[in-house]
Amino acid sequence: MPTIDRPAVGGRSSATPGVAGEGRRVRILAIAGSLRAGSYNRRLLQLAHRAAPSATELKLWDGLKALPPFDEDDEHAPTEAVVAMRRAIADADAVLIATPQYNASLPGQLKNALDWASRPYENNVLRDKPVAVIGASPSPSGAARAQGEARTVLAAIGAAVLDSELLVPRAAEQFNGHGELSSPALRRQLSEILDELSTRASQTVDPPRRNQRTRPCITSSTS
Repeated sequence: MPTIDRPAVGGRSSATPGVAGEGRRVRILAIAGSLRAGSYNRRLLQLAHRAAPSATELKLWDGLKALPPFDEDDEHAPTEAVVAMRRAIADADAVLIATPQYNASLPGQLKNALDWASRPYENNVLRDKPVAVIGASPSPSGAARAQGEARTVLAAIGAAVLDSELLVPRAAEQFNGHGELSSPALRRQLSEILDELSTRASQTVDPPRRNQRTRPCITSSTS
């Protein structure tokens, strides 16, 4: 699971109050909703570290394909893949999701991951967690509907969902030969979303957790 660790010196300086210079970096877990290795949304997340404040650490989670279908009968004994996903979310201060759009909707495996993350509902690992949703798609909408559905699901789970969005339409035309976004406007939007997400995460993490992180319960209960 590769970690993109922003350098304290030499990266984009943070203009975000309450993020840099507080003893540790804001940890953001990045999740691509596509399973394809060369997906546009994976590229978008790889670009996110350049748009993030300097005191931010991005970790790309690659366990989506390993998750089994959500089954309430398995809640009492979740697989290691489910436990690992919940632990990764619990250890992060915020989550960044980049989703494609399949048949005018949210990818099934991403929805499946959110279903697993939502249990146990009362103290699930996404509850009150700052989450931003962005997306790229070959369609003219830039995965607008999928992003909207993702935000709806995340809000129902109890996450602190950002209203900001990044729509990357006609994705094949938006990335240059170096894999970067060609549009200055899209690059600026990505930067602004990362600033906002880092700020929200910084404000959410209470002082005791800054010195010693504790993990919420990651076991499941039957609904």
